[in-house]
Amino acid sequence: MSDVQIEPSKNDIKLVIAASSAGTIFEWYDFFIYGTLASIIGPVFFPGDNAILSTLLVWATFAIGFGFRPIGAILFGYLGDKLGRKYTFLVTVTLMGIATAGVGMLPSAATIGVAAPIIIILLRILQGLALGGEYGGAAIYVAEHADDDKRGYYTSFIQASVVGGFVLSLIVVLSTKYLLPKEVFEAWGWRVPFLLSILLLGISLWMRLKLSESPVFQAMKEQGEIAANPFVESFTYPGNKKRIFIALFGVAAGLTVIWYTAMFSGLTFLKGPMRVEDTAAEIIVGISAAIGMAMFICFGKMSDRVGRKQPIIRGYLLTLLTLFPLFWIMGSVANPALSSAIEKSPIILVGQNCDYSPFASEQVSDCGKLMGDLSALGLPYEINEGDKLTLQIGQENSIITDMADKKGKERAALLTEKLQAAGYPMEKQIPSIQNILIIMLALLGLSALSAATYGPVAALLSEMFPPRVRYSSMSIPYHFGAGYFGGFLPLIAGYIVAKSGDPYAGLWYTMGIVLIAFIVASWGLKNGKPTDFTDD
Repeated sequence: MSDVQIEPSKNDIKLVIAASSAGTIFEWYDFFIYGTLASIIGPVFFPGDNAILSTLLVWATFAIGFGFRPIGAILFGYLGDKLGRKYTFLVTVTLMGIATAGVGMLPSAATIGVAAPIIIILLRILQGLALGGEYGGAAIYVAEHADDDKRGYYTSFIQASVVGGFVLSLIVVLSTKYLLPKEVFEAWGWRVPFLLSILLLGISLWMRLKLSESPVFQAMKEQGEIAANPFVESFTYPGNKKRIFIALFGVAAGLTVIWYTAMFSGLTFLKGPMRVEDTAAEIIVGISAAIGMAMFICFGKMSDRVGRKQPIIRGYLLTLLTLFPLFWIMGSVANPALSSAIEKSPIILVGQNCDYSPFASEQVSDCGKLMGDLSALGLPYEINEGDKLTLQIGQENSIITDMADKKGKERAALLTEKLQAAGYPMEKQIPSIQNILIIMLALLGLSALSAATYGPVAALLSEMFPPRVRYSSMSIPYHFGAGYFGGFLPLIAGYIVAKSGDPYAGLWYTMGIVLIAFIVASWGLKNGKPTDFTDD
């Protein structure tokens, strides 16, 4: 390819970063607003007596969007390498905005029946397709405007913007809750954040229409070096199969499970098992994530100096060493009274056929029904084999129970009453100021782990692949990793927690993926000063 390229001015660079970052914030806001409102969406579109099943169905639909990201990566990667970076991610942001607004307009299952969950699944598929093309386009567009010594710094704004989309989703949800009475918000006010995407779409399109095409793509087009079939060439270009393997298992899979554990698992952990009041938990996580955004830029800039590999593999190693301790710290201070009750009065179920399936609408055994109720409350429990169904709370509160004969809500209410009598604080709590600060420090620790592995990655992936198939080659492994390893994390971790009764058990999924990523990245990523792609 010719080295003659149109050199962008400083003002051009600022516009490129601002427009790409703003579009990324809006696009990820659209995608994350669904997860942020999961507890509201469940009863609306997936009603039923099994609260765990309703929640898992929400996370399953959340995962479906991620599952279609690789298809979006293939489709829009092809278009981005054939037609250009700019117009491709104009299409993706438009598709995302329309699909998100559609969720806000969709009637509930009570109104249109089974059509509601079917349509919301289709809308999530459209969102997944759009996101599959968005990230690669924005990251490459910025990377191809940057010099080698500033590529990590410039592209780190795209990485920080992904967190910005999550923070914006929390801000909008909290603002809507504040402005509307609780009953109004739960009835229809939750739709407002989805409908806001129409306004965000207009702003994003206005900014991105001002942009010119990437200078690298312009130069390729002038020299007639556009790939004939970018998807096929991504797998036939010399050395690209190995690069895609490293990008998938050594980069995308590891960094995305860390990110979703830090953000979604952190929020779910506080609102669920730790029983922190919902709004307080959202504010704590939102402020921590907003502060942590700066770390992504710091690590991206650092990678320009020390190379891309070192921050990533060190971030993986520190995750393996500190993930459980950081969550234990949060668990010890988020709700001290609950932690004390769990320690002093552990819950033990004694019975036969104590088997629990989170995806069953009704459990087979009486013991399984109580296991489901305890899982829905986010409380850990132990199982002992015995002839008579017994719920034991501590040493002096052995209860011969006939609760399993009750219906779902009645049984859950009776169980809650017995737990309260045994000293369990079942009402949602707001931690003390001192404990909030400790929680935020733990969340910032998680943000640092995510920033170390995520901050340099847009520059890294752009440099790994040849420009003629860069959009496709980068997007395919990134979105397979993010879609299947990261996107399915809330569902898989939630299932593990529900099945085991241990609120920390879901972290083992993250640990396993990060260990694989650490091994592959240590072997496959190059050391040394960052440079643009070269065949050698």
